This record gives sequence, C-alpha cells and structure tokens, in this order.
Amino acid sequence: MIVRAAQAEDAAAIWSIIGPTIRAGETYALPRDMSERDALAYWLGADRETFIAEDDGRIVGTYYIRANQAGGGAHVCNCGYMTAANAAGKGVARAMCAHSLAYARTKGFRAMQFNLVISTNTRAVKLWHAMGFGIIGRLPDAFRHPTLGFVDALVLFQAL
Repeated sequence: MIVRAAQAEDAAAIWSIIGPTIRAGETYALPRDMSERDALAYWLGADRETFIAEDDGRIVGTYYIRANQAGGGAHVCNCGYMTAANAAGKGVARAMCAHSLAYARTKGFRAMQFNLVISTNTRAVKLWHAMGFGIIGRLPDAFRHPTLGFVDALVLFQAL
C-alpha cells in the first residue's frame, strides 16, 4: 500500500470514498446531503493537506491533516480519515494513520487530536487506541446518529 499526496485528478476517486461515508451520516458531523462540490472543497481545502492510499493502483482511502487550531494552538494537528467500503478491514486506515503520525512529526506538530470520534464507531476507536491515542474527553449525546439517535463523541489525543 502506498500513501501519497492527493492530486487534482484524484478528486473523483476521493468523492467515491467520502460521498458514501457522508451520506451514511454515521461517522462524520457533516450534512448528509452535502453536495459533491462542497464535500470536495471541504476535504481538499486550502487549510489542510490531503493524501490518498493506493493498493494495486486503486485509491482505497483518503485522509487530511491540518492544524487543529490557529495561533497558539497550531502545534496540535487534526486529521480525518475515510476508507473505501470495499477496503474495510484491510489495514487501509492503519496505514493512513501511521503515515499521518510520521508526517505530522516532520511538519513539527507536537500532538495529534481527534475532536469528534463517534463512540459507536467501534472499529475506529479500537484502531486509534492501538495506534497510541487516548481518550481525553467524552461529549455526551454530541452526535445524532441516523439510526441510533443521540450518541456520545470522544476526543482522542496523542503527544508526538
């Protein structure tokens, strides 16, 4: 698996991954009816760097990295990850997280924080723990899941 910087020509493949995830509304606090244009503008925004994961030439995942806050908080980064449904459970998210942790260190970030990990996203929570993240906060009923109703969200953190 190769993780590389996203290029403009990757937009359609990125949309094929983020579109279904956004539409499902189970793991990201984004409008489920977000347009392709708005979703790509968000994921590929000027305030972040976006990467893709390739397996045998197919794009199977994408992530972005950005400063979590501006000014005095810019030394802590934040990432968002999405994996193609047909690549779930194949180590794509693990590879992207490992890449993002290494990349964050090269960019001078001192920590990585995930602001809103949905507690019912048990695969992600388990993976982030395995990758060295700890839960530093629980936000009760902070996310409205489309089938489960209001569920907790977690704030995860790792010093770099």
